[in-house]
Amino acid sequence: MSASSEKWSDLAARMGSALVMVVIGIWGIWVGGHVFHVLVSVICGLMVWELTRMLEAENRSLALQLGCVSGAALLLASYLPVGFALPLLLAPAMVGFGQLDRNRVVYMTFSVLILMAGYGMMGVRDDLGFGWMIWLVMVVIVTDVVGYFAGRTFGGPKFWPRVSPKKTWSGTVSGWIGAGIVGALFAINTGTTLQLIGVSIALSMASQMGDIAESAIKRRTGVKDSSDLIPGHGGVLDRFDGMLGASVFLLMLGQVSGIPGGAL
Repeated sequence: MSASSEKWSDLAARMGSALVMVVIGIWGIWVGGHVFHVLVSVICGLMVWELTRMLEAENRSLALQLGCVSGAALLLASYLPVGFALPLLLAPAMVGFGQLDRNRVVYMTFSVLILMAGYGMMGVRDDLGFGWMIWLVMVVIVTDVVGYFAGRTFGGPKFWPRVSPKKTWSGTVSGWIGAGIVGALFAINTGTTLQLIGVSIALSMASQMGDIAESAIKRRTGVKDSSDLIPGHGGVLDRFDGMLGASVFLLMLGQVSGIPGGAL
């Protein structure tokens, strides 16, 4: 296989899996309510399961338990007032911290981010509606897709070769540009201010931070993918790490400035 062919060898599997995920995701976002809550809870539970397996591969039963507990805690939290929801979102991290033999701080930190991200996504869909949830998803997808193709096409200096050897500066910056275009299109069509361009670029950066953080965990634990659940993409955590960063950032941003609500 030539170097050029090898560079694109995973494209067919990635595209096929991505299409399935997009269809399921859009359906869940469109329906909203209980369906969306369950979908997000299952995805987050799977991510905690994968995280635990990476950090302590020999303890498969613990990974399954923490994944189930995390998904259930998030689903229950989504129906409670925020004051009662917060302890539930933190509880799986505390439980896992007491059960793991190593990498406890990494597990505790990342599992909290996963559940907070899921809670933030539910809040965007429930409180702001279908359109804003699609905006969030589109920013993350465009960041990833544009970054993938630009990085493979233009190459150039690596972003952080020791942790993420395939990520380039050309792909990283192209992802920001793509996200800014998404923000501009949404701003024009929704009547919000052009500040949405800057917010979209910031979300793009946050999604890339989520990707880098997960890459660092994989490098630390010596695994290539978080699992093999998704052909061409690896695991659920590999696919949704960008959503983690973007959703947590948006959740914090909403508390500070009200974005993306009336402030835009």
